[in-house]
Amino acid sequence: GSEDLPTAVNITWSSINFKTILQWQPKPSGYFYTVEIHGQTSDIKRKCIRTSETECDVTDALRNVKETYVAHILSVKPAEMDDFEEPPFGVSEKFTPYSQTVIGKPEIKDYSQKGSKLNVLFKDPLTPYVFPNGSFMSIQDIFQHDLEYKLYYWKDQSSGKKDVTTKSHNFEVSVDSGKNYCFYVQGIIPSRRENRNGQESRVLCTSVGKNILDEYGTEVFIILAVIAVAVITLAIVLPVVLCKRKKAKKARAVREKELLNGV
Repeated sequence: GSEDLPTAVNITWSSINFKTILQWQPKPSGYFYTVEIHGQTSDIKRKCIRTSETECDVTDALRNVKETYVAHILSVKPAEMDDFEEPPFGVSEKFTPYSQTVIGKPEIKDYSQKGSKLNVLFKDPLTPYVFPNGSFMSIQDIFQHDLEYKLYYWKDQSSGKKDVTTKSHNFEVSVDSGKNYCFYVQGIIPSRRENRNGQESRVLCTSVGKNILDEYGTEVFIILAVIAVAVITLAIVLPVVLCKRKKAKKARAVREKELLNGV
């Protein structure tokens, strides 16, 4: 009977920016899995019906992101063997998208360093959920004032980090004029007990005041030194060569004159 079928174990929720995947074990053989999502107040939703996979995208079954859900992973027989018994199932931990989804990487849209001001403009990560007009909601649209961002910045080649927080989408910070700075941005939900800090954006660095030696270092110095030596050598050798040629020309002229007089 159905009770002999293996039940799903090691059931985990994986969620970034509200895109949520359920994963479990073992790989089925001779049977399938069906996922049921049980919400506190919502109807049961069935996903990945009779799948032979061990993962299931349940994002659209968790639209009420503040609700707490539990997943039942049912082990089911092939359709022709269905005997209408209650299938055995594994049960997941509870999951609340609003408090447990990981905040993804913000996207740096633009940055500049002018004088003693560093400006950084960034964009929220998008979620899989859409507005009625079809455009995707950002994490800011869902979290509203619970979400803030931190800019971490430091002098290039230095380890001393500073940080500043904003609820908008740009930073303006005071820096040392003419010095290059590196930085990254990270979303934060201060009200959370877990998963407070989101993923870090890529690290970028400004390039104000950098000259060619900063960029290419020793290679450029060697090339410039070789060119300088070549120029100095040419400046010394060329007059000597020209002088010798002039003397040779003069000696040839004298010899030719003597020959003509002898004739």
